[in-house]
Amino acid sequence: MLLNYMLKRMLQIVPLLIIISILSFIIIQLPPGDFLTTYVNEMRQAGVILTETQIEALAIQYGLHRSMPEQYLIWIRNIIFHGDFGMSFIWNRPVAEVLGETIGNTLMISFLTLIFIWIVGIPIGIFSAIRQYSIPDYIFSFFAFVGLAVPGFLLALFIVFQIFIHTGVVFVGLNSAEFLEAPWSIARFFDMLPRLLLAVFLIGMPSLAGLTRTTRAMLLDELQKQYVITARAKGVEEKKLLFKYPIRMAVNPLVSTIGWTIPALISGEIIISIVLSLPTTGPMLRRALTAQDMFLAGSFLLIVGTLTVVGTLISDILLAIIDPRIRFGGGTD
Repeated sequence: MLLNYMLKRMLQIVPLLIIISILSFIIIQLPPGDFLTTYVNEMRQAGVILTETQIEALAIQYGLHRSMPEQYLIWIRNIIFHGDFGMSFIWNRPVAEVLGETIGNTLMISFLTLIFIWIVGIPIGIFSAIRQYSIPDYIFSFFAFVGLAVPGFLLALFIVFQIFIHTGVVFVGLNSAEFLEAPWSIARFFDMLPRLLLAVFLIGMPSLAGLTRTTRAMLLDELQKQYVITARAKGVEEKKLLFKYPIRMAVNPLVSTIGWTIPALISGEIIISIVLSLPTTGPMLRRALTAQDMFLAGSFLLIVGTLTVVGTLISDILLAIIDPRIRFGGGTD
């Protein structure tokens, strides 16, 4: 039955991925003009006037002379059958190569951030629920609300400024200037570690605050249910009672958030990466959007959308394993 459920969910995501690819391409095309318009304007500002013949030749070179449906069909066909995401207009290189240079750092930071928010957020949420209205609960709740309210990029600017004021060190990038071109070594790793931890903290702060509040609320709801009250009345040990049922049931909504947590981390990383000058996809995407590099920006949106769908699929499968009622079409109440 679990296998049938998994196959059914996998088949359902195929049309969804097609819709995401269409929307990604349309969104990039919405601003007026295109990359060629931006390029011609930049050349004019530099004092170079292109003739109509040259502009037409560039349009043919970039494939911009075709209609939008034709451009989309060529783009998606090459992705499906050849793994070719098109050419980046800015870098004049395949999109896969441009993304490949930064996607590794992005995935590394996002993965470490996900581990960070789960390792820290779930225990804090459990502790706050068990010690409801205690001083630690108020403290954790205060910092959770601050984490949700304060933009990460604003906190990043403040921290970088304070580090520079007190130490004179420009704390941006993943490595200091002397290690940028150096081969990997223990010294370079320890030089990168504090910068990496700062990036993980700043990117994960909103998700950490949200996970803490969600865990607390879900566990408090479970602790008020009749089976917990009955178990306590029968003298079941508190620790055994908590870990056998309430905490396990409270994890269900947390597992369901995997679908949007992963792309949210990647999306939230964009502005902070620009502030911290991280070599990730964030600064690259900003430049692609500014220059209307449709294949590069569209491919990034498609990847993020695909991660959302795949993450949701993983969430559904994990929930079906944890709670068998889901795969039979039942609720979780």
